Amino acid sequence: MATISNDQDLRDLLEKLPVDQQRVIGLRFAKSLAHLSRDERVKRAIETGLHQDASAPELEDAYRAAKAWSTKTYTDCGKDTDWLAQADHFVAAAVAAALTPDSLLDNKTNRAWKAAMHARMANNFELVEGDSDAHLDEVKRQYEIADDFVDSVG
Repeated sequence: MATISNDQDLRDLLEKLPVDQQRVIGLRFAKSLAHLSRDERVKRAIETGLHQDASAPELEDAYRAAKAWSTKTYTDCGKDTDWLAQADHFVAAAVAAALTPDSLLDNKTNRAWKAAMHARMANNFELVEGDSDAHLDEVKRQYEIADDFVDSVG
């Protein structure tokens, strides 16, 4: 049983995962913040991507839905009056990162790591908003998600 205790451990794990497992763990990071998403298509994209039997066209449609919402909400970033709108954007960006088709990735980009970073940004905006239900340590939660994932895949 691996125990992830820092970002280097997390990144090392994510770099070793095959593409389909990067997608799944990236979506698990995003799912932990899905309550911040204002768009049902993003939430459905998470669920679609987590299904092991999802077809390539279904994954592509899920990616497009998340990417479209991420693009639409991008203009809300920089407005300091609606932190939760910014959190919504970063949840969609995390989902899109996890679902990015191979043809759109370079060899250096790890979809799970990118999803993790976007998820952390979403959590930061939730914290800035002052939501009393916000998770105070998203990094630690990601380590726990990674540990659980490693345990589940063996």
